[in-house]
Amino acid sequence: MNQSEHKHIEHSSDEISSKNLLITVLLNLIITIGEFIGGILSGSLALLSDALHNAGDTFSIAISFIAKKISGRKATNQKTFGYKRIEILSALFNATTLIAIAIFLISEAVERIQEPKAIETGIMLWVAVLGLIANLVGALLLHRHSHASLNIKSAYLHLIGDTISSVAVIAGAIIIQLFDITWIDPVITILVSIYLIIESWKIIKQSTNILMQAAPGEIEIEAIKNYIKEIDQITDIHHIHIWNLDDKTIFLEAHLLFKNDLPLSQVDKIRGQIERELKLKFGISHLTLQSECLVCPNPALSDDNHDH
Repeated sequence: MNQSEHKHIEHSSDEISSKNLLITVLLNLIITIGEFIGGILSGSLALLSDALHNAGDTFSIAISFIAKKISGRKATNQKTFGYKRIEILSALFNATTLIAIAIFLISEAVERIQEPKAIETGIMLWVAVLGLIANLVGALLLHRHSHASLNIKSAYLHLIGDTISSVAVIAGAIIIQLFDITWIDPVITILVSIYLIIESWKIIKQSTNILMQAAPGEIEIEAIKNYIKEIDQITDIHHIHIWNLDDKTIFLEAHLLFKNDLPLSQVDKIRGQIERELKLKFGISHLTLQSECLVCPNPALSDDNHDH
């Protein structure tokens, strides 16, 4: 297969995945509206909590769709890193909002346990079944593309969470119908809300670390130092900074201290070897390595407190 054919297949795959994302957004939006109406008519707090969960995930999937559309935009003189972090900002906002909603739902559920209300289980059951079907269809649409894109994978995982939530609401409706145990509805609401808080907190931590330009948790800086110090002609590496531009692009900058005053061609060769190995072993996408001979021009950068 030549390069032109490969690009054509990749472009076609992107178009299909974008189309499937859009269909999934519309499916989730429809079922969210249906669950809100059904929750109000049936009096089911669990159905309302699932509707809010779906609303949050609809927004997340919509962001994934928008991010995919704008991901091809080129960097400008002002936005030299492009627009990749729009998705991170949106994820942080979305996760924070979901936690606030979940806390509100828990307080409502506690009140409902203390003062139980009648629930129309027929409406609750059928709306939850429709929600389950819509979530399953969306998950199937995104499943094939979730392995190739972290952006789509995050949307796919949201749908898996929605599917589990719908199953819980269906189980609750059946239990209420068979045994008239109405307290199961607010209990399911609390469980779904706790799940929302846990998952949202993970997103907040990851988003905050990226925005604070923290070193990715999966990369051990000491391992990078040890690898580079083993290379002949390199005596030290310092002024190390590693950060994520987005959820998958890793940047690194550092100073390399050479043992001897080498020709520029040899320095470039060694530096090229280091760049290839760091990309291969640590998944670092973009590297900026500054070469120094004998002594660092700024001694403060060699201090351990300034390594990273």
